[in-house]
Amino acid sequence: MILPGVIGAIVIIAVLWEAFETVVLPRRVTRRLRLTVLFYRATWIPWRALAQSLRNVKRRESFLSYYGPLSLLLLFIFWAAVLVLGFGLLYYSVALPDPTHPALRTCLYLSGTTFFTLGIGDVTPHTPWERALIVIESGLGFGFLALVLSYLPVIYQAFSRREVNIVLLDARAGSPPTAGELLRRHAGPNELVELQALLRDWERWAAEILESHISYPVVSYFRSQHNNESWLGALAMMLDASALLIAAGEIPCYRQAKLTFAMCRHTVVDLAQIFSAAPRNPPKDRLPPADIERLRKVMSASGLDLPDTPEFTTKLAQLRQMYEPYLAALARHLSVDLPPWVLATEAADNWRTSAWGRISGFDPAPQATAAVDDH
Repeated sequence: MILPGVIGAIVIIAVLWEAFETVVLPRRVTRRLRLTVLFYRATWIPWRALAQSLRNVKRRESFLSYYGPLSLLLLFIFWAAVLVLGFGLLYYSVALPDPTHPALRTCLYLSGTTFFTLGIGDVTPHTPWERALIVIESGLGFGFLALVLSYLPVIYQAFSRREVNIVLLDARAGSPPTAGELLRRHAGPNELVELQALLRDWERWAAEILESHISYPVVSYFRSQHNNESWLGALAMMLDASALLIAAGEIPCYRQAKLTFAMCRHTVVDLAQIFSAAPRNPPKDRLPPADIERLRKVMSASGLDLPDTPEFTTKLAQLRQMYEPYLAALARHLSVDLPPWVLATEAADNWRTSAWGRISGFDPAPQATAAVDDH
């Protein structure tokens, strides 16, 4: 009976190819039917639903933060279990001609002890085919261990590089980072030069996000250190700020704003495709008319006037439509709250606060106050 052997061989080849595409292949895989994709859908959707039932924001974010690292361990366990099952079916198939062939559970036990190279020896192979399978599986067991040990450092290095730039936004764009606060804190006479350099850095950062998160999509599930920060929120803020600068017209950093906008938009769109998150309209308008007026007052108080013309409003709406539906889709899939365009009330930066209190009296903006009242 060769059916168990055929099924076992198919299972082994499928898992090995899946591991190659996930860990070794440094580009996006367009094939829809994938074991890893099915694994993440089967685990992330109920995990997210359970998190959304938690009313406390800190507990919800803490619960969501466990998923990324835990899913990696569960994925490795899933791959190992399927490989053990595949080889167990092969042992069972090649042993069937023997009148004293072992039971399936014995073959699975032999497969498990061989894969993890335990060397117990209470079940031994008798035929050349069994001996060959023993050698192959034990070699794959060593290779699987090496794969795990090499994969984890890559994931955490990508996560660490991503988070460095997000933490740097605390003093530059507030917590959570917003486009209004970023432009307000870079609105002084000599600050536009630094803003242009920041936009250039974030153009490169967005490119790094695109490459790392397409090659290793699991990094997208890793949450930031603070509940009011996220890589998606940082991308949203930079897209908002770039859109404002582009719609405002010819200013010193206009060209760099266009380049940064293009790279950040490219990143958001491609990652939406990775997670099959179809673009959708945000559940509520992120920039209602009242917030536009508040944003103008914040900018005007800092010395940077936004045009109050139909051309500006139309251009800004067109730019927003190019990326906000993709942001909304990713935010829903990853259960992330997108930052507003401008803060309604003053919020303390993360660097100001600690478990023993907060500091005040220091504003990283070059001038003006931290917030403007619309009344």
